[in-house]
Amino acid sequence: MPDIYLHHHTVRGDEIDGQGHVNNVSYVHWMQDAALAHSAAQGWPSRRYQECGLGWVARSHYIEYLEPAFESDQILIRTWIKTLQRVSSVRKYEILRVADERPLARAETNWAFVRLSDLRLHRIPAEVADAFTIVPDDASGA
Repeated sequence: MPDIYLHHHTVRGDEIDGQGHVNNVSYVHWMQDAALAHSAAQGWPSRRYQECGLGWVARSHYIEYLEPAFESDQILIRTWIKTLQRVSSVRKYEILRVADERPLARAETNWAFVRLSDLRLHRIPAEVADAFTIVPDDASGA
């Protein structure tokens, strides 16, 4: 399985704001969609986390917007795991427009691993950690 997951998206009309380009909140949705799809591809779909009573919650997001995206643009979200620690992980993203390969945004999310019943931090089980490869910044190509 690839260390860097590729997630495709076509910009919808409901993602456009009053300025005629993609609303900044849509980027967070794309990031979450890509993270969920990557996890599922690695054998950890949402259902499996639910069955274990464990899962991820976002602690923080950082997004650097580089260029606007517009309705019908084909978007590629590249995502990978930068760090995986005892109870947290940093996931990186690069969002590109497919037509011209222009970077639209760079982002990262700091995720915390929690027990779903009370949202208390929980050590990341080995079977979860082993499903993902750590990709350092200098190896990501971003």
